[in-house]
Amino acid sequence: MKILGVASSMRESSYSTRVLKLTLEKAEKRDAETKMLSLRELQLPLYHPEQNRSVELDKVTEYVKWADAFVLASPDYHGSMSGVMKNFLDFFWSEFAGKTFGYICASHEKGLTVMDQMRTAVRQCYGWSMPYGISVNSDQDFDNSGNLANENILSRVETIARDLVVYGSFIADQYKKDLNSKESNTFAARYR
Repeated sequence: MKILGVASSMRESSYSTRVLKLTLEKAEKRDAETKMLSLRELQLPLYHPEQNRSVELDKVTEYVKWADAFVLASPDYHGSMSGVMKNFLDFFWSEFAGKTFGYICASHEKGLTVMDQMRTAVRQCYGWSMPYGISVNSDQDFDNSGNLANENILSRVETIARDLVVYGSFIADQYKKDLNSKESNTFAARYR
Protein backbone atom coordinates (compact mmCIF):
# COMPACT_ATOMS: atom_id res chain seq x y z
CA MET A 1 0.00 0.00 0.00
CA LYS A 2 1.47 3.34 -1.10
CA ILE A 3 0.17 6.45 0.67
CA LEU A 4 0.99 10.00 -0.37
CA GLY A 5 0.59 12.76 2.19
CA VAL A 6 -0.04 16.21 0.71
CA ALA A 7 0.77 19.14 3.01
CA SER A 8 -0.68 22.46 1.91
CA SER A 9 0.22 24.92 4.62
CA MET A 10 2.63 27.71 3.80
CA ARG A 11 3.78 27.89 7.43
CA GLU A 12 7.15 26.41 8.26
CA SER A 13 5.82 25.20 11.62
CA SER A 14 2.44 23.93 10.43
CA TYR A 15 0.13 22.00 12.74
CA SER A 16 -1.68 20.22 9.91
CA THR A 17 1.70 19.11 8.51
CA ARG A 18 2.77 17.79 11.93
CA VAL A 19 -0.34 15.64 12.14
CA LEU A 20 0.15 14.51 8.54
CA LYS A 21 3.71 13.37 9.29
CA LEU A 22 2.50 11.48 12.35
CA THR A 23 -0.25 9.81 10.30
CA LEU A 24 2.27 8.68 7.69
CA GLU A 25 4.54 7.30 10.44
CA LYS A 26 1.62 5.29 11.84
CA ALA A 27 0.78 3.98 8.35
CA GLU A 28 4.39 2.87 7.88
CA LYS A 29 4.07 0.80 11.08
CA ARG A 30 1.24 -1.00 9.28
CA ASP A 31 3.57 -1.85 6.38
CA ALA A 32 2.52 1.00 4.09
CA GLU A 33 5.07 2.75 1.96
CA THR A 34 4.66 6.51 2.34
CA LYS A 35 5.85 9.73 0.79
CA MET A 36 5.07 13.31 1.67
CA LEU A 37 4.59 16.14 -0.78
CA SER A 38 4.94 19.64 0.66
CA LEU A 39 3.24 22.17 -1.59
CA ARG A 40 5.11 24.85 0.36
CA GLU A 41 8.44 23.45 -0.80
CA LEU A 42 7.50 22.22 -4.26
CA GLN A 43 5.36 25.00 -5.63
CA LEU A 44 3.09 24.17 -8.53
CA PRO A 45 2.31 26.82 -11.12
CA LEU A 46 -1.21 28.21 -11.03
CA TYR A 47 -3.51 25.79 -12.87
CA HIS A 48 -4.18 26.79 -16.46
CA PRO A 49 -5.81 24.17 -18.72
CA GLU A 50 -3.71 25.13 -21.74
CA GLN A 51 -0.35 25.61 -20.02
CA ASN A 52 0.30 22.54 -17.93
CA ARG A 53 4.04 22.02 -18.33
CA SER A 54 6.63 22.55 -15.60
CA VAL A 55 9.35 20.64 -13.80
CA GLU A 56 7.35 20.95 -10.56
CA LEU A 57 4.20 19.55 -12.15
CA ASP A 58 6.13 16.61 -13.62
CA LYS A 59 7.51 15.74 -10.16
CA VAL A 60 4.11 16.05 -8.47
CA THR A 61 2.51 13.94 -11.23
CA GLU A 62 5.03 11.16 -10.50
CA TYR A 63 4.05 11.22 -6.82
CA VAL A 64 0.32 11.20 -7.61
CA LYS A 65 0.58 8.29 -10.05
CA TRP A 66 2.70 6.36 -7.53
CA ALA A 67 0.08 6.55 -4.75
CA ASP A 68 -2.73 4.10 -3.97
CA ALA A 69 -4.16 6.41 -1.30
CA PHE A 70 -3.78 10.00 -0.13
CA VAL A 71 -3.94 12.02 3.06
CA LEU A 72 -4.70 15.66 2.31
CA ALA A 73 -3.75 18.18 5.03
CA SER A 74 -4.87 21.79 4.93
CA PRO A 75 -5.20 24.70 7.29
CA ASP A 76 -8.61 26.33 7.58
CA TYR A 77 -8.46 29.59 5.63
CA HIS A 78 -11.75 31.42 6.18
CA GLY A 79 -13.74 28.19 6.10
CA SER A 80 -11.99 26.80 3.04
CA MET A 81 -8.95 24.73 2.09
CA SER A 82 -5.69 26.50 1.29
CA GLY A 83 -5.31 27.91 -2.21
CA VAL A 84 -2.35 25.63 -2.95
CA MET A 85 -4.46 22.57 -2.04
CA LYS A 86 -7.23 23.68 -4.41
CA ASN A 87 -4.62 24.32 -7.09
CA PHE A 88 -3.16 20.82 -6.51
CA LEU A 89 -6.63 19.24 -6.80
CA ASP A 90 -7.32 21.18 -10.01
CA PHE A 91 -4.39 19.55 -11.79
CA PHE A 92 -5.55 15.96 -11.35
CA TRP A 93 -8.73 13.99 -11.88
CA SER A 94 -8.23 10.66 -13.63
CA GLU A 95 -5.25 9.97 -11.38
CA PHE A 96 -7.55 10.08 -8.32
CA ALA A 97 -10.02 7.51 -9.63
CA GLY A 98 -10.15 4.36 -7.52
CA LYS A 99 -7.92 5.78 -4.78
CA THR A 100 -8.81 6.36 -1.14
CA PHE A 101 -8.46 9.73 0.60
CA GLY A 102 -8.16 10.79 4.21
CA TYR A 103 -8.32 14.39 5.46
CA ILE A 104 -6.60 16.50 8.10
CA CYS A 105 -7.39 20.11 8.94
CA ALA A 106 -5.87 22.59 11.37
CA SER A 107 -8.70 24.87 12.46
CA HIS A 108 -10.08 26.85 15.37
CA GLU A 109 -13.58 26.11 13.96
CA LYS A 110 -13.42 22.27 13.61
CA GLY A 111 -12.52 22.37 9.90
CA LEU A 112 -15.70 20.64 8.74
CA THR A 113 -16.27 22.85 5.70
CA VAL A 114 -12.61 22.51 4.72
CA MET A 115 -12.76 18.71 4.74
CA ASP A 116 -16.15 18.75 3.00
CA GLN A 117 -14.72 20.88 0.19
CA MET A 118 -11.75 18.56 -0.26
CA ARG A 119 -14.13 15.56 -0.26
CA THR A 120 -16.33 17.23 -2.87
CA ALA A 121 -13.38 17.84 -5.19
CA VAL A 122 -12.13 14.27 -4.72
CA ARG A 123 -15.62 12.82 -5.29
CA GLN A 124 -15.88 14.73 -8.58
CA CYS A 125 -12.67 12.93 -9.60
CA TYR A 126 -14.06 9.48 -8.64
CA GLY A 127 -11.84 9.17 -5.59
CA TRP A 128 -13.08 7.41 -2.43
CA SER A 129 -13.15 9.33 0.84
CA MET A 130 -12.87 8.14 4.40
CA PRO A 131 -16.16 8.99 6.14
CA TYR A 132 -14.34 10.99 8.85
CA GLY A 133 -11.32 13.25 9.13
CA ILE A 134 -9.02 14.75 11.73
CA SER A 135 -9.37 18.34 12.85
CA VAL A 136 -6.81 19.86 15.22
CA ASN A 137 -6.77 23.13 17.09
CA SER A 138 -3.27 24.47 17.73
CA ASP A 139 -4.29 26.06 21.05
CA GLN A 140 -6.00 22.97 22.46
CA ASP A 141 -4.36 19.88 20.98
CA PHE A 142 -0.62 20.57 21.17
CA ASP A 143 1.75 20.99 24.11
CA ASN A 144 4.22 23.86 24.58
CA SER A 145 6.84 22.00 22.54
CA GLY A 146 4.48 21.69 19.57
CA ASN A 147 3.78 17.98 20.00
CA LEU A 148 0.31 16.56 19.57
CA ALA A 149 -0.90 15.95 23.13
CA ASN A 150 -4.66 15.32 22.79
CA GLU A 151 -5.24 11.59 23.37
CA ASN A 152 -8.48 11.59 21.36
CA ILE A 153 -6.70 13.07 18.34
CA LEU A 154 -3.80 10.64 18.74
CA SER A 155 -6.34 7.81 18.69
CA ARG A 156 -7.90 9.21 15.50
CA VAL A 157 -4.45 9.39 13.88
CA GLU A 158 -3.97 5.68 14.64
CA THR A 159 -7.44 4.94 13.26
CA ILE A 160 -7.09 6.85 10.00
CA ALA A 161 -3.63 5.35 9.37
CA ARG A 162 -5.06 1.87 9.92
CA ASP A 163 -8.18 2.49 7.85
CA LEU A 164 -6.27 4.01 4.94
CA VAL A 165 -4.08 0.92 4.77
CA VAL A 166 -6.95 -1.57 5.14
CA TYR A 167 -9.76 0.05 3.15
CA GLY A 168 -7.36 1.73 0.74
CA SER A 169 -5.93 -1.69 -0.14
CA PHE A 170 -9.39 -3.15 -0.79
CA ILE A 171 -10.40 -0.27 -3.04
CA ALA A 172 -7.08 -0.14 -4.91
CA ASP A 173 -7.11 -3.91 -5.51
CA GLN A 174 -10.72 -3.94 -6.72
CA TYR A 175 -10.16 -0.90 -8.94
CA LYS A 176 -7.17 -2.62 -10.59
CA LYS A 177 -9.25 -5.78 -11.13
CA ASP A 178 -12.05 -3.70 -12.67
CA LEU A 179 -9.58 -1.94 -14.97
CA ASN A 180 -8.34 -5.31 -16.23
CA SER A 181 -11.78 -6.89 -16.60
CA LYS A 182 -14.19 -6.61 -19.49
CA GLU A 183 -17.13 -5.73 -17.26
CA SER A 184 -18.73 -2.49 -18.39
CA ASN A 185 -20.98 -1.79 -15.39
CA THR A 186 -18.27 -0.29 -13.21
CA PHE A 187 -16.97 3.27 -13.04
CA ALA A 188 -13.45 1.93 -13.67
CA ALA A 189 -14.51 1.00 -17.23
CA ARG A 190 -14.23 4.64 -18.30
CA TYR A 191 -10.50 4.63 -17.43
CA ARG A 192 -9.50 1.64 -19.59
